Amino acid sequence: MKLNIQGVLPGLALSLAVAVIAFFLAKGVPVVGGPVFGIALGILITSLVKLPESTSKGIRLTSKYVLQLAVILLGFEMNMVRVIQVGQQSFLIILVTLTFALSTAYLAGRYLGISRKLFTLIGVGTAICGGSAIAAASSAIDAKDEDISYSISTIFLFNVIAVFLFPLIGHLLSLTDSGFGMWAGTAINDTSSVVAAGYSFSNAAGSFATVVKLTRSLMIVPVTLSLALVYARQRKGATRFSLARVFPWFILGFLLAALLSTSGWLPASACTALASAGKFLIIAAMAAIGFNTNIQRFIKTGPRALGLGGLTWLVLMVTSLCIQYFTQIW
Repeated sequence: MKLNIQGVLPGLALSLAVAVIAFFLAKGVPVVGGPVFGIALGILITSLVKLPESTSKGIRLTSKYVLQLAVILLGFEMNMVRVIQVGQQSFLIILVTLTFALSTAYLAGRYLGISRKLFTLIGVGTAICGGSAIAAASSAIDAKDEDISYSISTIFLFNVIAVFLFPLIGHLLSLTDSGFGMWAGTAINDTSSVVAAGYSFSNAAGSFATVVKLTRSLMIVPVTLSLALVYARQRKGATRFSLARVFPWFILGFLLAALLSTSGWLPASACTALASAGKFLIIAAMAAIGFNTNIQRFIKTGPRALGLGGLTWLVLMVTSLCIQYFTQIW
C-alpha cells in the first residue's frame, strides 16, 4: 500500500479522536468496553453528519492496517510460560468448546441465512476472545466493516450478561474457585468481562480465569491461519493459490511480540505499555469501522446476528461445564 500521509491524516486523526472519547467512556463503564463505545460513536457520528471525502482514505487505513498493528501489539500481554502451564489443564476444554462453538455458528448461521463472513466472525469471537479474535479473523478473511460491527455488537451484549449471570450460576452449582475460573475463562469472551465475573466469584477464581482467558486467546493464531487458507481457496475467480499472498503476516508479529514478552528482553513495563497501545488502537479501528457501518442494514441484520450469537454462546457455556463435569475438575 502506497502511503500518502496528507491523504490519510484527516481520517486517521478523526478515528483517534473518537477513540480517545471512547477510551474515557469505557473507564467509567468498563463492562461495556472501549471497542463497543468506539463502534457506537462511529455509527452515531456518521448517522448525524456526512463525513468529508478527505477522511475516507484515513478511515480505510485505520479499519484495516491500524487494526492489524493493534493485533500485533496485543501479543505483548502474552506470557508463553504461563500459557503452557495453564494449557496443560485447560487445553482439552478450550479445544472442545472451540470446536462446538464454531460448528454451531456455521450450522446455525447457514440455517438463519447469515452471510458466511458474518457467522464466521461471530463464531470466532464467541469461541476465542471477542473483539481481538474478530479483529484478527476479519483481516484474514477480508471481512466487510459492517460484518465486523455486527459481530462486535453481538459479542458485547453477551459479555455484559455474563458478568452478572456467571457468578450467580457458579454459586448455585457450588463450583470451586478453579472450576469457576476455568468456566469463566473458556466461556466468556472479552478479557474485561472475564476479570469482572471471575473476581466477583472470588479472588482466586478471578486470577485463574484471567490466565485461562489469555491461554485461550492464543488460539487466534491457528484459527486465523486456517481461515485465511480456507477463504483464499474458496474465493470466486481465484485461478492460482498463493500462500504468500493470503498468509496473515501480522499473526507472525503477534507471535513475535508474545515471545519478546516472555523472553524478558523487554521490561515488563514496556510490554504493558505496548499491549495497552494495542488495545487503544483497537478502539480507533472500531471507530473507523463504525464510520463505514450502514445503520439501516444493521437494524435489518441485527436480530438474526443476535440470535446466532446467543445460541453459539449458550452452546459454549454448556459445553465447558459438561467437559469439566466429566473430567472431574469441579
